[in-house]
Amino acid sequence: MKKREISFSPPDISELEMDEVMKALRSGWITTGPRTKLLERRLAAFIETGKVDVKTEAETDRWNNRVVCLNSATAAEEMNLRIFGIGPGDEVIVPAYTYTASVSAVIHCGASVKFVDIQKDGDAATHMPEMDYGMLEKAITEKTKAIVTVDLGGIVCDYDKIFEIVERKRERFRAGKSDGTALGELTSRIQRAVGRVAVMADCAHSLGANRVVSHTGEGTVGRKRRYCGAIADFTSFSFHAVKNFTTAEGGASTWLPLKGISDAEIYHMYQLLSLHGQSRDALAKTRAGGWEYDVIGPWYKCNMTDIMAAIGLRQLDRYPALIDRRAAMMEKYDAVCDELGLQHMAHVTEDMDSSKHLYLIRVPEMDAEQRNEIIEKMAEAGVAVNVHYKPLPMMTAYKALGWDIRDFPNAYDYYHNLITLPFHTLLSDEDVEYVCGILKAVIKVFRMKTVKGKRDYENNLDWKS
Repeated sequence: MKKREISFSPPDISELEMDEVMKALRSGWITTGPRTKLLERRLAAFIETGKVDVKTEAETDRWNNRVVCLNSATAAEEMNLRIFGIGPGDEVIVPAYTYTASVSAVIHCGASVKFVDIQKDGDAATHMPEMDYGMLEKAITEKTKAIVTVDLGGIVCDYDKIFEIVERKRERFRAGKSDGTALGELTSRIQRAVGRVAVMADCAHSLGANRVVSHTGEGTVGRKRRYCGAIADFTSFSFHAVKNFTTAEGGASTWLPLKGISDAEIYHMYQLLSLHGQSRDALAKTRAGGWEYDVIGPWYKCNMTDIMAAIGLRQLDRYPALIDRRAAMMEKYDAVCDELGLQHMAHVTEDMDSSKHLYLIRVPEMDAEQRNEIIEKMAEAGVAVNVHYKPLPMMTAYKALGWDIRDFPNAYDYYHNLITLPFHTLLSDEDVEYVCGILKAVIKVFRMKTVKGKRDYENNLDWKS
């Protein structure tokens, strides 16, 4: 095969996004403005319906105050935690197998992290590195305020099991008291309204993914297909450059309705938290007589800009076609992995359809050193691959906090022979065939070396010793 250069995850940006950005630049609104608000409404409609062509401007009241666009998924998760009142003295449970952003937001809030190992070889149906739910249930204490779930690769967690666990542990939950501030008063009301450990979904990879569920943050719903963002109590999304849907940087928060608390009140608090605690944003201050504002709290600066939202608006138009393209590429990857006897995640089941964000494979017989050799050989052939992820207890920051990977054997076992293939919508059919061909060749050489090495070893054994 003639050598190709296959990059790992470049953004798929078309002339549509570029034109919309230019319109935003010419409009005079380059920070949070009308495009950001429109993207919020359109995302709210997409999360509820799975459709990108809903005429949200015809029903602005229906779609307003449902989604908050921010400058990153990390900010979105932190805002979710703060809106729920997570702080010092609280514990938040997180899978040991995830990216650091799932955990750093908890630490920013001053809460304690409790890692939980994953199931052996991942979920039985999807093979996604999903939390061990028995361990999760045992980890819940009276200090536990939230569980961060991770839909890794776009595969949706088993939220029915998660909600069954938090409902069984409802009597252990202790709602926090108000500290007298505006934020403290709202968070206390939210905790009382939820009345149990909150389920905080890290959906950085899973915009548009869906699952048939019987239980959501709103309670028992009967078996119904729900999109990510409409299942957990609070959800954070990532729109980073490497994601299926991008705004360059960026993310969003959303939540499920709470009894006795309006979405508008919750949305307003997100706005305060993300814009210095300022009671009016720039768009509101342009209205006649609207210059005056107050600062409610000394808070944060993580709002989305209209330049970012301009990219997102056109990305959303294209999103169904982008997912379809990923599905077509996935069929080819699945076929070659099955042929080679490689393990891979199942992105589509009877009850679940993922966003098809990452393509993870595992070579059962190799160790971490051999895995790294395969990665190097593929790179020499022009194919850039990655690993998602190195478990957090292996990282310097988390080892310094006292975590030890030996306490999470399933997470390490999943990681040590894992490779992530390039999987993005700028790959041509020929690129995909090239990746498959190089994978076949490298695995074949690796296995020949492994078998030969084993044979040489066995032939030279001193059976008398």
